Amino acid sequence: MPSQTAQPVVGLIGVGLMGHGIARNVAAKGFQLYVLEHPGNQPLTELLSLGTRTCQTPAELAGHCDVVILCVTGSPQVEAVLTGAQGLLSALRPGTVVIDCSTAVPASTVRMAQAVQAAGGQFIDAPMTKTSKQAHDGQLNLLVGGDAAVLAQVQPVLATFTSQVTHVGALGDGHRMKLLHNFVSVGQMSLLAEATACARKQGMDMQAFHSVLAAGGGAGVALDRLQSYILADDPSGIAFSIANAAKDLSYYATMAHDAEAASLIADAAATTLQNQVEARHGDAMLPALIGLLAKS
Repeated sequence: MPSQTAQPVVGLIGVGLMGHGIARNVAAKGFQLYVLEHPGNQPLTELLSLGTRTCQTPAELAGHCDVVILCVTGSPQVEAVLTGAQGLLSALRPGTVVIDCSTAVPASTVRMAQAVQAAGGQFIDAPMTKTSKQAHDGQLNLLVGGDAAVLAQVQPVLATFTSQVTHVGALGDGHRMKLLHNFVSVGQMSLLAEATACARKQGMDMQAFHSVLAAGGGAGVALDRLQSYILADDPSGIAFSIANAAKDLSYYATMAHDAEAASLIADAAATTLQNQVEARHGDAMLPALIGLLAKS
């Protein structure tokens, strides 16, 4: 990082549901923070009250920061932020560490890491698990790919918003692990949603259905997140949209195809979710997939 003695200045791009929680904790725990102004941001009032400053372009933000956290939707957005007009790379300070907390295609991650390194910076991929509530509470888990020494440099920043940081391997391995994790997580919820829709269409008792699953092989985090919708059509069990789920499974499918790995189940789940996006239900939260499938 540019400064080895003073506390690093931190930038964050992507102040959405997850990014706002990260930013809140970074700023509240004493780091000077810069964020990128963007219409997709959550309200910045709380962050501004904590001393956060705003920038109009990624290049402007890069000029202030020793560490830059990316928390955007996916690979196209990461590439645009880094390499686009007024992108980070056009003004990156030597030694700046870029931390990509987005969910991305690993092949793109490796290309972007190489571009950052060529510009004189350093890069780790550090996608998140858990939800926006844990982001707000500073209790996220990170899956980190990259040089262990770079991870150690930025550990004080990461500690402000995490409960666990796991170094899983080389550059790109963080995103590989995240896609594997999300395939298992979203895949389980998609399977449960389809089973629940089938049970509903046959007029089965939802309390009994849930109780049987919870006492047997259906028990687990996926069922817990869908419980409120199964029993009361309440989609608040997880704040994760169908569109984001579809995006993540499409990334997983790309990774699996590139690796020549089996992907029949992933392809089926991705198609199920993409069909809902194409039917303009992408903004619905993932538990609502139950009701959408029950109507089909």
